[in-house]
Amino acid sequence: MGFLSVQAQITWVVEPVHSKVTFTVEHLVISEVDGSFKTFEGKMVASKEDFSDAKISFSVDIASISTDNDQRDNHLKSEDFFYAEKYPKMTFESTSFKKKGNEYELKGNLTLRGVTKPITFSVKYGGQAEDGYGNLKAGFIVKGSLNRMDYGVAWNAKTKQGGWTVGEEVGISVKLEMVKQ
Repeated sequence: MGFLSVQAQITWVVEPVHSKVTFTVEHLVISEVDGSFKTFEGKMVASKEDFSDAKISFSVDIASISTDNDQRDNHLKSEDFFYAEKYPKMTFESTSFKKKGNEYELKGNLTLRGVTKPITFSVKYGGQAEDGYGNLKAGFIVKGSLNRMDYGVAWNAKTKQGGWTVGEEVGISVKLEMVKQ
């Protein structure tokens, strides 16, 4: 009689208090505007210690967008940009999480404004530590970019100088502390 070796699936959940989802986009061709999403959740399920078989899911509440400017934030939530009323969530589902040297390559499908596209992120793993309450945590920094036009986030206006008010490429940075369940 043969025995199958089955490794336990371990779930890690994003701890929002020690995590942050931010973005950067060019403004008026001369500077950048930074913003963040205040409400988000995510989890990672893996059986391997190095997370190389991880399945990752992540969700962002679009209405929680903040650029520290209420007028701009309301415009970003409108139909011109994210259309938060109709599309309240931005979601990500991984298709692979592969170790590449000291980092990982995270591939998956990002859904924004009802459009789903494949996307790739680079991930830096910070290690694991136990907090003062005995919870095991793992740290990750996720970086990537997307072209907002690919997702129908297409509002723009020409400046007097002939450039665009808002850049098309959006830089994404997600700093995560995840708690082992």
